Amino acid sequence: MANEDRIIAVYMMANRKQGTIYTGVTSDLIRRVWEHREGIQEGFTKKWGCTRLVWFEHHSEIGWAIAREKSIKSYRRTNKINLIAAQNPDWDDLWFLITG
Repeated sequence: MANEDRIIAVYMMANRKQGTIYTGVTSDLIRRVWEHREGIQEGFTKKWGCTRLVWFEHHSEIGWAIAREKSIKSYRRTNKINLIAAQNPDWDDLWFLITG
């Protein structure tokens, strides 16, 4: 049975405006961002303090989301910054947007 609250998404976390950027994909955006914010798992986002959700893109299929994530990961840093700025020019934390 599908969990209707789950959001399939590609997302980017940052530690501050114009700071370190992490790109990921998930089938449960709220849970995954919470894990980053709380430092639940060891890894890049915990090491660099990437606790701010600054960009995300919904997808209806996980396969499409994975392909998009790979594409974004191949971008130059400037392109990632431009992608974030187009949706979120102030690099606000979008956590409250996705959690209501």
